[in-house]
Amino acid sequence: MKTKIIYSLFMFVVLFTACKEDKEKPELKPHQSIEAPVAKKVAEELTAHGDTRIDNYFWMRLSDKQKNAETADTQTQDVLDYLNAENDYKKAAMKHTEGLQEKLYDEIVGRIKKDDSSVPYNDNGYSYYTRFEKGMDYALYCRKKLEEGAKEEIILNGPEMAKGFSYYGFGGRSVSPDNKLLAFGIDTVSRRRYTVSFKNLETGEVLSDKLNNTTGGAVWANDNKTVFYTSKDSVTLRANKIYKHVLGTDQSQDELVFEEKDETFSCFVYKSRSDKFIVIGSYQTLSTEYRYLDADTPNGEWKVIQPRERDLEYSVAHFGDHFYIRTNLNATNFKLVKTPITATTKENWEDVIPHREDILLEDFTAFKNYLALGERKNGLSTIRVMKWNGEQDHYIEFNDPAYLAYTSTNLEFDTNILRYSYTSLTTPSSTIDYNMETKEQKVLKEQEVVDPNFSKDNYVSERLYATARDGVKVPISLVYKKGVEKSANTPLLLYSYGSYGSSSEPYFSSNRLSLLDRGFIYAVAHIRGGQEMGRHWYEDGKLLKKKNTFTDFIDCGDYLVKEGFTSADHMYAMGGSAGGLLMGAILNMKPELWNGVVAAVPFVDVISTMMDETIPLTTFEFDEWGNPKNKEYYDYMKSYSPYDNVEAKTYPNILITTGYWDSQVQYWEPAKWIAKLRELKTDDNLLIMDCDMETGHGGASGRFARYKRTALSYAFMMDLEGIKE
Repeated sequence: MKTKIIYSLFMFVVLFTACKEDKEKPELKPHQSIEAPVAKKVAEELTAHGDTRIDNYFWMRLSDKQKNAETADTQTQDVLDYLNAENDYKKAAMKHTEGLQEKLYDEIVGRIKKDDSSVPYNDNGYSYYTRFEKGMDYALYCRKKLEEGAKEEIILNGPEMAKGFSYYGFGGRSVSPDNKLLAFGIDTVSRRRYTVSFKNLETGEVLSDKLNNTTGGAVWANDNKTVFYTSKDSVTLRANKIYKHVLGTDQSQDELVFEEKDETFSCFVYKSRSDKFIVIGSYQTLSTEYRYLDADTPNGEWKVIQPRERDLEYSVAHFGDHFYIRTNLNATNFKLVKTPITATTKENWEDVIPHREDILLEDFTAFKNYLALGERKNGLSTIRVMKWNGEQDHYIEFNDPAYLAYTSTNLEFDTNILRYSYTSLTTPSSTIDYNMETKEQKVLKEQEVVDPNFSKDNYVSERLYATARDGVKVPISLVYKKGVEKSANTPLLLYSYGSYGSSSEPYFSSNRLSLLDRGFIYAVAHIRGGQEMGRHWYEDGKLLKKKNTFTDFIDCGDYLVKEGFTSADHMYAMGGSAGGLLMGAILNMKPELWNGVVAAVPFVDVISTMMDETIPLTTFEFDEWGNPKNKEYYDYMKSYSPYDNVEAKTYPNILITTGYWDSQVQYWEPAKWIAKLRELKTDDNLLIMDCDMETGHGGASGRFARYKRTALSYAFMMDLEGIKE
């Protein structure tokens, strides 16, 4: 009897202890019970300046020839196997969120008006617009004559044309001066290499002329039969040649009218708004050059406006007897000058809008009686309207604390109406006609949010300033739903880009409502490397000052935590492309500040990419990142390159996205990165990659399909927050 009692007490203690241990033992997260892919390691020694880097995943790179081959070689198959394994792991690890993803996707596309259409614009006797029919992923491109009772002409039927294609991207569309012919570009691979075709708009016939390997557009001379187009280098995809094509001839007979032989430059061609000139532009980060040709004489002589010079940038528009030029000549924040068509070099440039230290001149549009200027003051976009005779000079007023306003499609010259677009973090995008004479405004259309519960009054936006570690004030724009409490438990998503002088704008997004309505705060960090605060903001965030971009973002995150908006346990970061580089850098520099990071098509293997001049964009971007063949730049790049700085330490939860056909950030950069992260990281946090095997840098081509990835990104963050629906 005594033995039984002792045994019973012993079993009670064992069971009690086991139950206690089970309660204390954390529950496994779904991904922790799934075996993650392990990429094979093949050591590749990469040596420069006496320094050797070992890249175990260098083998993942494939050439276009390998990717397009009908029969995969061993290397190609190994790459495909690994990418598919990562996709399978992502699917398994996120399987428990599939219901949430579907709900998010339905929400996002549900807010989009299914039979929407654009605001028409007038050009050469016709009104042009696009419209969607219910359920259609692609648009109908339409026009009507500017006359009473005119019937709609569908000039391109997107839904019909895209049938049978997994990707169908439209490039440029241009109509001949006599309104009879349409040139249009199509990309079915997602490598941004377009074939230009021609359609007779009177008969509906598609002509036999085909222009392959173009940037997507064609520019008409005034004879209605000659077009100029840009072709790409077959290896680097650099836009490097301008050809002249005469309808009815084979592309092999096209005349090369300009070749950009400097590998750091690309080129393009366009027609002046006056329809008087065909213009070829050559550009790189720090220099531009333009040449022009009378559009009435397509076989005539091209003339250079101002020969290229290092650090001299300019852009050109035609008005009357002058070219109007936006330039940084002795003007860090750019200025507007004019020069006679007969004397175009910089010695003849006369100031129209002089340089200002506190205002960045971003663009301009000339009308018969007015000049409209796109300017940026105190980090915000503005529109200034001036009368040529000096009688008027004023700014259009806007009320939101953070917003985006910019001139839109203004093809008519003899008019007092300026069309512009406006949006803010709380205001859907609007198209507005502004009478420059009377200052009257007419909202032609505000983006419709198909949700009976939506009201822009339900949301609040703020403009804040974080102090960076070097004392610089960095703007932050943020938005949240009224009633959301700012606390250490509040989820917050911080976004930025921060490169190429591209400003991260505070615009409205209807799909973002799925985050805001679930209690997220959304914030945009206007960090250096963009151009929000003027040209110096860009200059202080590139080359040997690139780390300012990363530290600004981290300092903005620290500021938001310090001010009580969120905490490191509930803060998320997101960026794509060069913004993906930003994500990679902050993950290495301060991983403990983020609960999760979404890195979209991320540029993370900085040195290897910039050392390889056969990769698209490399030579073109030396002035953005530096040339690592110079030891000073090599050493600096190596100090921040995300791939080269992965360490054996704890990283937060990470979602990486890429596209197999990406021509801007090749798929192997994120693929190598995730393989190295898996190899070295010491945590058991979620690390997944979504590789779209059918698309490139911009994702899916249809208007709905692209939101599958948005839903995945949102579900990734919401799941970490314990949000189930």
